[in-house]
Amino acid sequence: MLKKTPTKKIMLFSGRAHPVLAEEVANLLEVPLVPTTAYDFANGEIYVRFDESVRGSDAFVIQSHAAPINEAIMEQLIMIDALKRASAKRITVILPFYGYARQDKKHLGREPISARLMADLFTAAGADRLMTVDLHTAQIQGYFDGPVDHLLAMPILTRYVKRKYGKQPLAVVSPDAGRIKVAESWANALGGAPLAFIHKTRDPRKPNESKANRVVGEVEGRCCILVDDLIDTGGTIVQAAEALKADGAADVVIAATHPVFSGPAVDRLKNSTATEVVVTNTLPLNDDQRFDKLTVLSIAPLLAQATAAVFEDGSVTSLFS
Repeated sequence: MLKKTPTKKIMLFSGRAHPVLAEEVANLLEVPLVPTTAYDFANGEIYVRFDESVRGSDAFVIQSHAAPINEAIMEQLIMIDALKRASAKRITVILPFYGYARQDKKHLGREPISARLMADLFTAAGADRLMTVDLHTAQIQGYFDGPVDHLLAMPILTRYVKRKYGKQPLAVVSPDAGRIKVAESWANALGGAPLAFIHKTRDPRKPNESKANRVVGEVEGRCCILVDDLIDTGGTIVQAAEALKADGAADVVIAATHPVFSGPAVDRLKNSTATEVVVTNTLPLNDDQRFDKLTVLSIAPLLAQATAAVFEDGSVTSLFS
């Protein structure tokens, strides 16, 4: 009779969207990234092959859904399929930024719920588990039929803000009524700072456009920490910063997890009334997207800790207690 004591083997894989972050996570875990051959055919089709055996491994596939977003998603799906067909034992998908997360419900008739479609695609490809950072809405966790580790960047961001601005009178501001719960968590983390929010209107037929109407809450003379999950074109957050300044805020600090930075975002943020823009490196930024007011904090230690906890069958929730 053939007997063998089962052993666990962790293997890390990176797509081409954000290799710098994957390398940082690998270095912290002291686990090398698996050498991978990946290229595009002339018509845009993606080819992926792993240069080592992955049989029986606990595989972690890191890919942030950066622009061009559909290519990043497709490459990750192909990587998952390759791992499944090569007999990886368990496949954990690490999505520092979950693509299509803003399409999590129907605003108008005949619209898709693309965030759900994304979860279905990962299931169909062969993913056993998802790990992601600061989803646009927490309900997306329920779209994937399996374990989802929803990591929070807030402790990283609040530590920085507290250290730099903690001696000033603070106010935590949500850029709209929908982010109030997140702002409340921020306020608690910053020692019970008062809350405010921007009342705004948005036309569902015009993406990336909204109008900041007025500030609700006391912000005069305070350093306002304007918090959001992502900055795309920057229009909403810059309008909010201007509204706060007009209402007498002493300073405005913008803090967001995901620097999507599409189109005019960099120019808008650079020329805004905000003192500083604090983000994490869930998405790659090129030199043209960096500016003097920008501070980028690393999410890699959080991803590395969570990966180690999942591999060792430990608690991920304890990372935030």
